[in-house]
Amino acid sequence: MTGRALPASRVAAFDLSGWRGHLTVLGIVAFAILALFFADVSSMVSIWWNASTFGHCLFIPLLIGWMVQQRLPGVRRLEPIAWAPGLAWLALGGLCWLLGAAAGVAMIRHGALIVMLQGATIALLGPAVARALLFPLFYAFFMVPFGEEIVPPLQLLTARLAMIFLDMAGVPAHIEGIFITTPTGYFEVAEACSGAKFVIAMTAYGVLVCNVCFRTWSRRVAFMGGALGLSVLANGVRAFATILVAHLTTVDAAVGFDHVVYGWVFFAIIMIVVMAVAWPFFDRRPGDPWFDPGRVQRTPAAKNDPGRVAGGALALVVAAPLWLAATNATADPLPRAIALPVVPGWEQVDTPPAYPWKPRFDGADHVLAGRYSNASGQVVDLTIVTYDRQEDRRELVGFAQGAADPDSEWVWSSPAPAPDDARGEQITAPGPVVRHVVSFYMVGDGAPTGSKPRVKIETMLARLLGRDQRAGAILVSAEQREGAPADPAITAFLNDLGDVKLLADRSLGIR
Repeated sequence: MTGRALPASRVAAFDLSGWRGHLTVLGIVAFAILALFFADVSSMVSIWWNASTFGHCLFIPLLIGWMVQQRLPGVRRLEPIAWAPGLAWLALGGLCWLLGAAAGVAMIRHGALIVMLQGATIALLGPAVARALLFPLFYAFFMVPFGEEIVPPLQLLTARLAMIFLDMAGVPAHIEGIFITTPTGYFEVAEACSGAKFVIAMTAYGVLVCNVCFRTWSRRVAFMGGALGLSVLANGVRAFATILVAHLTTVDAAVGFDHVVYGWVFFAIIMIVVMAVAWPFFDRRPGDPWFDPGRVQRTPAAKNDPGRVAGGALALVVAAPLWLAATNATADPLPRAIALPVVPGWEQVDTPPAYPWKPRFDGADHVLAGRYSNASGQVVDLTIVTYDRQEDRRELVGFAQGAADPDSEWVWSSPAPAPDDARGEQITAPGPVVRHVVSFYMVGDGAPTGSKPRVKIETMLARLLGRDQRAGAILVSAEQREGAPADPAITAFLNDLGDVKLLADRSLGIR
């Protein structure tokens, strides 16, 4: 029996050597990643489009394309190879996605998506090309919407900076959390006024400038420190100026002033100032090469078949969602109904609050609330929340979840006293009406906690290992009233309530 040789055209069709073959295989793997995790891609792009804090992320893919184009003359001189060790980075991305999906943390899933794409690039183009494109690959992390955690600290910092400037200007003012009171009015340093969007965008812009305009690390560090420091300081000055305008004129005039100053125009002015100050210190000249192809190109010990490396990449990409599906056991059932507890010395009352309040827990299976009063006239509100399992858009902790619903008139203003195993928050509504909220979170048979990261970790372990996924929250809160502070009322109620875990276990059907 004699074999018949394939035509040369058909052999060439399966030739994966050279740039065309490697880029083709990389395109197939990248498409598979984006298709398999399309829900995360869609949610990430939706955040870019709808959240003004992350509007700058829309430009990151364009900037990455520009940076790759700038490096193309040198990259073309390199030889692409399939490099199996690069799959380790892709595997790390798959593991991170698995952990992020189990914990319900979108930021980790989005970051893992970037890591998987980076790993595919490293594995299918080789270490030399990866070194040549190191900064564009790293800069892709700025496509991940992150940084919302800095909003509360920046709100407090902005309020305190404004107070310092008001004292210097001789304007009488009183601060309570993120609220500043002057003879003219009552001002809130809201989330939008925290300056977080400027700090996050300035970080992405500053890192780009450090790579494009500087060669030495000392100048890069100095530039980043100055750019971020100026952003925070300028936002404090803006808040101070708004309050000062209100003090000297009217609140309506201050609102008009803030609308003119606030926004990307303000950020553009800060960027111009930063660049003008840094310009004399730029030490990268136009036309300087981005890298030395001769130093970057190194022959690895062994070259791998691109098709086999691509197959390994696809196997690693599919492994993470398959594992989660296999270990995501059926949730244990919750009680068909839950009841408010009988608390010695307290009785349920129907008196209305000074301002309507309802915590937000999207997708909860049970949300039960009641108001209690004791013989001393102390009044507290108790809310019990239960989930049979947590998943996307049904999370115990997360953005918009908890005591202060961002779609309501209630806003977070500062931390508040709480037991060691709980979270304390002060929230404020128009009036102003001040309320303190103490929140206990439970996952499965775990102990109560006020730590949101701990809730995420316990949720992740429950989903990864098939443990009890039932979860709940118990919130005890009270209004600050004249002659009746909230904290003593909450403390008295918790003392008489007894073991919070027992109440949680009964509500979840654990015992």
